Amino acid sequence: MQLIILDRDGVINQDSDAYIKSLEEWQPLPGAIDAIARLSRAGWTIAIATNQSGLARGYFSRATLDAMHARLQQLVAEQGGTVDLIRYCPHGPADGCDCRKPKAGLFQQIAAHFACDLHAVPTVGDSLRDLQAGVSQGCTPYLVLTGKGQKTSAQPLPEGTQVFADLAAVADHLLET
Repeated sequence: MQLIILDRDGVINQDSDAYIKSLEEWQPLPGAIDAIARLSRAGWTIAIATNQSGLARGYFSRATLDAMHARLQQLVAEQGGTVDLIRYCPHGPADGCDCRKPKAGLFQQIAAHFACDLHAVPTVGDSLRDLQAGVSQGCTPYLVLTGKGQKTSAQPLPEGTQVFADLAAVADHLLET
């Protein structure tokens, strides 16, 4: 199985410091849906690991989050692809959970779901915590410059991090190799 783990906000869809609180605010980044569909059609298993502390903060409901994820899955399906798994952390920063990135709980959930080792599995994020969570489980880090990626690129990155303009460029790279 060729597995890839993607962050959501800033990688797949527009990010906002005010949070993505509604289906209307959930807007895919240019080329992101196509990139996911291309990877899926080429045999990649697509998993998403996303912090969604807006739930704990009361900014949106689980039903709203489910609607956002249903829209994502619908758009990818319309292009012949599949999002195989979405795992999210609903907790706030002070909740002390093990699933909020940079902790590895979401990645451990994904590994358990697919009964696989995450060694060398590509993980794509726009923030340091996305990359740190994946690297802690042996994933290969990919930073995209969308979302918070430009700002993140100025920080020391985990060893071996590859930097790409966006998710489409990551897909191009993975499909060429």
